[in-house]
Amino acid sequence: MALPNQFGYQAYQKNKYETASPHRLILMLYDGALSNIRHAAEALDGRDAEAARRAILKAQDIVSELLSCLNVEQGGDIALNLRRLYLYVFNRLVQANVRKDRTILEEVDGILSDLRSAWAEIGKEVGLGARP
Repeated sequence: MALPNQFGYQAYQKNKYETASPHRLILMLYDGALSNIRHAAEALDGRDAEAARRAILKAQDIVSELLSCLNVEQGGDIALNLRRLYLYVFNRLVQANVRKDRTILEEVDGILSDLRSAWAEIGKEVGLGARP
């Protein structure tokens, strides 16, 4: 049986995604990918291969979503370069999962952290209300 507070929290979570701007949604995707990559690294440190596998798969799903958000017609070369970078990150996540390699996770974390920071800065510059 769900508690009344649970319903409020679930409604809040649903509303958070439904009312976010497209710019904010991309930031949320970056945050989700980074969170899962960091969980995977922690799981590898704790020798929990199954938890690491699940977290890496979630990160891969999020990177796939970032790929699907790209509009090459409007974004031109920037979108094409991002596509290449996302594909690289996705492939590195596959390798990290197969090899259970924390070093690869650190590399991917750095790439996505840089992209997230750049995206947050763009939001500040164009006044989209991005919150770091």
